[in-house]
Amino acid sequence: MNDTVKNDTARPDLPDRLSVNPRSKHYVAAIFEHDIGIKLNGKERFDVEEYCISEGWVKAAAPKALDRRGQPLLMTLKGTVEAFYR
Repeated sequence: MNDTVKNDTARPDLPDRLSVNPRSKHYVAAIFEHDIGIKLNGKERFDVEEYCISEGWVKAAAPKALDRRGQPLLMTLKGTVEAFYR
Protein backbone atom coordinates (compact mmCIF):
# COMPACT_ATOMS: atom_id res chain seq x y z
CA MET A 1 0.00 0.00 0.00
CA ASN A 2 2.86 2.41 0.68
CA ASP A 3 4.17 1.84 -2.87
CA THR A 4 0.81 3.00 -4.25
CA VAL A 5 0.92 6.19 -2.20
CA LYS A 6 4.49 6.94 -3.33
CA ASN A 7 3.52 6.29 -6.96
CA ASP A 8 0.57 8.72 -6.75
CA THR A 9 2.71 11.52 -5.33
CA ALA A 10 5.38 11.01 -8.01
CA ARG A 11 2.95 11.66 -10.87
CA PRO A 12 3.13 15.16 -12.37
CA ASP A 13 -0.09 17.15 -12.64
CA LEU A 14 -1.83 16.74 -15.98
CA PRO A 15 -1.60 19.98 -18.00
CA ASP A 16 -4.51 21.80 -19.62
CA ARG A 17 -3.10 20.92 -23.05
CA LEU A 18 -1.02 17.88 -23.96
CA SER A 19 0.23 16.26 -27.18
CA VAL A 20 1.68 12.79 -27.82
CA ASN A 21 3.88 14.13 -30.64
CA PRO A 22 7.45 14.76 -29.36
CA ARG A 23 7.87 17.59 -31.90
CA SER A 24 5.00 19.57 -30.34
CA LYS A 25 5.61 22.32 -27.79
CA HIS A 26 2.79 20.72 -25.73
CA TYR A 27 4.63 17.40 -25.33
CA VAL A 28 5.72 16.51 -21.75
CA ALA A 29 7.82 13.34 -21.58
CA ALA A 30 7.44 12.89 -17.79
CA ILE A 31 3.67 12.43 -18.13
CA PHE A 32 4.00 9.60 -20.64
CA GLU A 33 5.97 7.53 -18.12
CA HIS A 34 2.52 6.87 -16.60
CA ASP A 35 -0.66 5.47 -18.16
CA ILE A 36 -3.16 8.27 -18.82
CA GLY A 37 -6.70 8.24 -20.15
CA ILE A 38 -8.89 10.80 -21.92
CA LYS A 39 -12.67 11.07 -21.79
CA LEU A 40 -14.67 13.10 -24.29
CA ASN A 41 -18.29 13.71 -23.28
CA GLY A 42 -18.04 10.96 -20.65
CA LYS A 43 -16.77 8.27 -23.06
CA GLU A 44 -13.14 7.11 -22.90
CA ARG A 45 -11.20 7.50 -26.14
CA PHE A 46 -8.09 5.56 -27.05
CA ASP A 47 -7.13 7.40 -30.26
CA VAL A 48 -6.42 10.90 -28.89
CA GLU A 49 -3.27 12.58 -30.22
CA GLU A 50 -3.73 15.93 -28.45
CA TYR A 51 -6.23 17.52 -26.06
CA CYS A 52 -7.13 20.86 -24.50
CA ILE A 53 -9.38 20.81 -21.44
CA SER A 54 -10.11 24.57 -21.22
CA GLU A 55 -11.06 24.88 -24.91
CA GLY A 56 -12.97 21.56 -24.89
CA TRP A 57 -11.45 19.63 -27.80
CA VAL A 58 -9.39 16.57 -28.65
CA LYS A 59 -7.57 15.72 -31.85
CA ALA A 60 -7.77 12.16 -33.17
CA ALA A 61 -6.12 10.67 -36.25
CA ALA A 62 -8.27 10.29 -39.38
CA PRO A 63 -8.50 6.61 -40.41
CA LYS A 64 -6.55 6.67 -43.70
CA ALA A 65 -5.63 10.25 -44.60
CA LEU A 66 -2.00 11.36 -44.36
CA ASP A 67 -0.41 14.80 -44.68
CA ARG A 68 2.51 15.54 -47.01
CA ARG A 69 5.02 14.39 -44.37
CA GLY A 70 3.31 11.02 -43.97
CA GLN A 71 1.76 11.89 -40.61
CA PRO A 72 -1.95 11.12 -40.03
CA LEU A 73 -4.36 14.01 -40.50
CA LEU A 74 -6.02 15.01 -37.24
CA MET A 75 -9.74 15.60 -36.76
CA THR A 76 -10.84 18.01 -34.02
CA LEU A 77 -13.70 16.72 -31.85
CA LYS A 78 -15.37 19.12 -29.41
CA GLY A 79 -17.02 18.45 -26.07
CA THR A 80 -16.25 18.06 -22.38
CA VAL A 81 -12.69 16.76 -21.96
CA GLU A 82 -11.36 14.94 -18.90
CA ALA A 83 -7.77 13.74 -18.48
CA PHE A 84 -6.88 11.23 -15.75
CA TYR A 85 -4.27 8.72 -14.64
CA ARG A 86 -5.32 5.08 -14.85
